[in-house]
Amino acid sequence: MRRLAAVLALVVVAVLIPGAPAGAALPAGLTHVGDAKQLIVVSGKSWSSTYATLRAYQRGGDGKWRQVFGAMNARTGYGGWAWASRRIQDTGQTPAGTFRITQAFGVRADPGTRLPYRKVDGNDYWVGDKKDPRTYNLFQPSAAAKRTWRVSQAERLAAYPKQYAYAAVINFNKPSGVRWDAKRGEYVASKPANTKRGSAIFLHASGKGSTAGCVSVSRANVVKLLKWLNPAKKPRIVMAPSSAITRA
Repeated sequence: MRRLAAVLALVVVAVLIPGAPAGAALPAGLTHVGDAKQLIVVSGKSWSSTYATLRAYQRGGDGKWRQVFGAMNARTGYGGWAWASRRIQDTGQTPAGTFRITQAFGVRADPGTRLPYRKVDGNDYWVGDKKDPRTYNLFQPSAAAKRTWRVSQAERLAAYPKQYAYAAVINFNKPSGVRWDAKRGEYVASKPANTKRGSAIFLHASGKGSTAGCVSVSRANVVKLLKWLNPAKKPRIVMAPSSAITRA
């Protein structure tokens, strides 16, 4: 009887959610979708795994979510996963949670995304200097002579031509009140990010293995996603191990 009940339950699920991919986190079951009409869902194999699956969904005019691409193989942080509120810088963990995607960049030219896009060059940095909270987790267009952050504590974006060929910024631990400080030649924030949590979390092209906390897929798939993402549809990325994805 128990086996029959289990079979019947699976049949009911198949009827209610036709074509649902095995192991997929359907948007209807996610917790913090809000007003998003585009979702990228990254489900890791376990809290310690560096492998994940990425799926993209779009909500139609009828309110229903539909998967728009085939499932994509993804890599995540070498340190596994941690809830975003508990993540610590330099642990190599990918933050679990739901985040907006509002901008993109790349060493290569704009592939045709509708997100604001910057083609980076050898002068561009992403700062993660814990000793300088006002510039923490901010893009900087140069290492100006009067800057307050240390080059040793920043990523020179062009130094990663493979991974950062194309990238979308995941709005994890982002500061607010950002303005240009012309005197020092740098961007600063009036409400800094938490310097303990980490910086520079992106969706980018894959390298040889796991990441330092980002999510990576093949270059072709990054381009596919960038061309699809539309800021008018308020895209978000939901990412966590499969066992926790509905709470992310």
